[in-house]
Amino acid sequence: MTLIPEYDFKKIFFEPWSTLELCIWNGQIILMGILVCWTCGIVGSFIVVRRMALMGDAISHGILPGLALAFICSGSMALGPMWIGSCVAGITCSFCIEWLRFQTPIKEDAALGLVFTSFFATGVLMLGMEAENAHIDPECILYGEIGFTPLAPDLKLGSLRLGNQALWTMGGVFLSVAIAAVVFYRQILISSFDPILARSMGTPVRQVHLGLMLSLSLATVASLEAVGVILVVAMFVFPAVTASFFFDRLSSIVFFSLPLGLAYSIGGFHLAHWFDCSLAASMVVFAGLLFIPCCFLAPNSGILWKITSLRNVGR
Repeated sequence: MTLIPEYDFKKIFFEPWSTLELCIWNGQIILMGILVCWTCGIVGSFIVVRRMALMGDAISHGILPGLALAFICSGSMALGPMWIGSCVAGITCSFCIEWLRFQTPIKEDAALGLVFTSFFATGVLMLGMEAENAHIDPECILYGEIGFTPLAPDLKLGSLRLGNQALWTMGGVFLSVAIAAVVFYRQILISSFDPILARSMGTPVRQVHLGLMLSLSLATVASLEAVGVILVVAMFVFPAVTASFFFDRLSSIVFFSLPLGLAYSIGGFHLAHWFDCSLAASMVVFAGLLFIPCCFLAPNSGILWKITSLRNVGR
């Protein structure tokens, strides 16, 4: 048994599209991956620029008890109850972290570790207690399964069938996040780089932060079934960090997350067919593979460019 399977170009790139049925099936998987990457990429760009990447990680894990409680109370896995539960848990998680930072001697990193692990463990415990009734697989919560996207029921509008409900839901979330990013871009930009100036200009800094946390919760819940709680964190971070090697402007970083999302989804899909492994994990691995050359070769900020600059200065 070899670690790396034999590379078969035809099997990897042509067989998944050899019939109309396969094109429809796999096309839905890739489209879901693109929508997840785009949604998380937009929100993640603002999170990373505000130096809150670890906060995104904490909230992505901390919403689990809210999801479990929402299901227990409503008996439904619909987006509405799940989002409300996740928002309550996410805001509570954020509040606990901030309270520990400012009211105790505990540093920010320790506060993050204490709160999100406690929330996450509580969510796992609640899911375990309701295992017989919840019909929620903890592994699905953690890792997701984007390959099941084509099995989602159709969205019905009266007697009209509009197609895959999961894709419509994710597409609606993406449009909501994109519209909010355009409408409130100026407020987010100012409050991200200079909160004092933002307050003097009348920008509601606290409300902007709260809105960003709500968007983070919404993107996480919507992406949950596709890529899971753990892997969604990578989708928040990779596009923004990769784009930052090439761009300094926040608007450019946000925009560049779109072609990166296309690359992650399409490249990860074919990588999964090569290695016969998890689709969602392959998309994140492919994101890492794109990050490495960007880190080394990017003009002006890449590692090799900096080494060359230091050598030229030494001369």
